[in-house]
Amino acid sequence: MGLTGGLACGKSFVGEALAELGCHVLQADQLGHEVLLPGGEAYAPVVREFGAGVLGEAGEIDRRALAAQVFGRPERLALLNSFVHPPVMRREEEWLARVAAADPHGIAVVEAAILIETGSHQRFDKLIVVTCDVERQVQRSMKRDGAAREEVLARLSRQMPLAEKLKFADFIIDTSATKEETVRQARAVYESLRRLEQS
Repeated sequence: MGLTGGLACGKSFVGEALAELGCHVLQADQLGHEVLLPGGEAYAPVVREFGAGVLGEAGEIDRRALAAQVFGRPERLALLNSFVHPPVMRREEEWLARVAAADPHGIAVVEAAILIETGSHQRFDKLIVVTCDVERQVQRSMKRDGAAREEVLARLSRQMPLAEKLKFADFIIDTSATKEETVRQARAVYESLRRLEQS
């Protein structure tokens, strides 16, 4: 099961709600962090290609400095992704295999921001897309990231539009209303998945 959505739409909140209902949930973004740590699979190639300027004082990769190097440069971003995505996908597959062995009837959910853009959504039986209205995305991102409105709008302009992502969805969860309403929708999706699993 894949879980994705747009910037600041509430993917992680939905992931937490599904985990509380009993799903096994993995955040691919966390794996992305791990492969960039010293000793991680992407660390050496990234430092070699992007230089010591992306390193912090302790020798760790400064993600903001790295992001600045790929900002608005699609070919550099593609290169970075070529270092990060293969080990992340390998770790995801290993995790999915462990979950399947430990809980054959369980529901495994991989939460990732760019599942559709990378084509990774095709690896999953079903896809949940989390959405909300654009103004809510902007406000949430400004509050969460301390970003200026123009910065958030620029980020959104470089992402696949939510309307496009929704075309790939088996399930849609709209987080525009209250948290309680989002949890209600997550529970309905969970119950549908349980029925599918049992059929």
